[in-house]
Amino acid sequence: MNQFRIKTYGKSELAMLYFPTDSNTHISVNRLMSWINRNTTLLAALYTSGYRKSSKFFTPRQVRLIVEYLGEP
Repeated sequence: MNQFRIKTYGKSELAMLYFPTDSNTHISVNRLMSWINRNTTLLAALYTSGYRKSSKFFTPRQVRLIVEYLGEP
């Protein structure tokens, strides 16, 4: 098993790590963003770190926040 690394991830890349059985990356991204949007504390922290809804990538700092609130994929 590979150990999860904190690094820059594309939204779809990170989403597929959280939802590896989804057959479509679009579905995975929607599910991950749904989890993030429901966690208002996480969402606020992401916005504070420079995240924007139109962002295509999560920075290492943002990935660290996601893992802190949602756990490792």
